[in-house]
Amino acid sequence: MPLILLHTEIAAPVERCFDLARSMEVHVLSMTASNERIVSGKKSGLIEVGETVTFRAKHFGITQEHTGELAEMNRPDFFVDTMLSGTFKSLRHKHIFIEKGNGTIMKDEFFYESPLGVLGKIADALFLKKYLEKILTERNAFIKNCAESNEWKTILV
Repeated sequence: MPLILLHTEIAAPVERCFDLARSMEVHVLSMTASNERIVSGKKSGLIEVGETVTFRAKHFGITQEHTGELAEMNRPDFFVDTMLSGTFKSLRHKHIFIEKGNGTIMKDEFFYESPLGVLGKIADALFLKKYLEKILTERNAFIKNCAESNEWKTILV
């Protein structure tokens, strides 16, 4: 099962970073490259434990849907979202937030399992893992920019 580990330093309080990462508005705004939008479930505000959301996006020219649930949370230390249905065989994303001085270290532990057995493993090695890492890195950069500027004030009301 492939694992993507990311580490993002943010010059903002841990609570702000934690809430921006749970914001439905931030999620959609950070995923404009794939035209991702929410089609059902939690549509705005901060997602909470037990809530679900279904996203529709275009990846590799194919429109796909992904339904996830916020499965675990300990504010402001971590939260975990898991895939309930979608393209992958399984997916679990742990978001970890560590206070560091006046800032935050935001860590991602993104576990996924591709479908299609050996073909999925080949896709992982050739392009999929790099593609997913790029998406997560871009999303984290968006969160960092929001948290470090005044933009967070328009989202976390």
